[in-house]
Amino acid sequence: MSTSAGITICGQHHLNDQLLFDANLCLPGGKWTCLLGRSGVGKSTILRLILGLETGGTFTGRITASDDAPLDNRISYMAQSDLLLPWLSVLDNICIGARLRGTAPDIARAQKLLARVGLCAHGHQKPNALSGGMRQRTALARTLYENRPIVFLDEPFSALDAGTRADMQELAAEVLHGRTVLLVTHDPAEAARLADQIVVMSASETRIWPTPNSPALRAINDPETLDCQARLLAYLRREHPT
Repeated sequence: MSTSAGITICGQHHLNDQLLFDANLCLPGGKWTCLLGRSGVGKSTILRLILGLETGGTFTGRITASDDAPLDNRISYMAQSDLLLPWLSVLDNICIGARLRGTAPDIARAQKLLARVGLCAHGHQKPNALSGGMRQRTALARTLYENRPIVFLDEPFSALDAGTRADMQELAAEVLHGRTVLLVTHDPAEAARLADQIVVMSASETRIWPTPNSPALRAINDPETLDCQARLLAYLRREHPT
């Protein structure tokens, strides 16, 4: 595995001649950064800009890695949509990256991850036989299978029930320990539990939010975690802007 470099993005993104966001964001290497903000503020666009994907707008600025090396082939990305190929089995969807690169898939690793996301009995099934939550867990397993030093997760647990969400948070925190992770979420509780760094994004700024003193992954019922969650929610609702 190559180095888990930090990433800095600094610049403006315009859409239809309107400023979507003005961002100055640093992702520390080997740490989890959770990005929160209201819908439409540009959180997913940040991910797509770093990945070099089409955003429908114009970005003026710089995106750099802390080691000055190209980011190509160092990032795995889990989008909001599961993007599973309907004609492939669950197991083959997990291994699709290896097949597209022309390398032999590590079936044992894929099966182990399938078991870790609770789907070992469904590896032979096609995606249309799965529930939305099962599809999302398959997409998570596919992302973890890639074993990249930099990982972007866009609402990766949104379709899961509360218990399964907590389990998948713990799995992701374990497997991705020491990686540079950018997690886009609307859930203050998720950010308070998982983040080494919390960034609250608006059209005018990216604000660093204080995290609990305890290291991530934090207990769900930890008082500092609950306090961080409550204050984040209040801020996002504009009840207490400071």
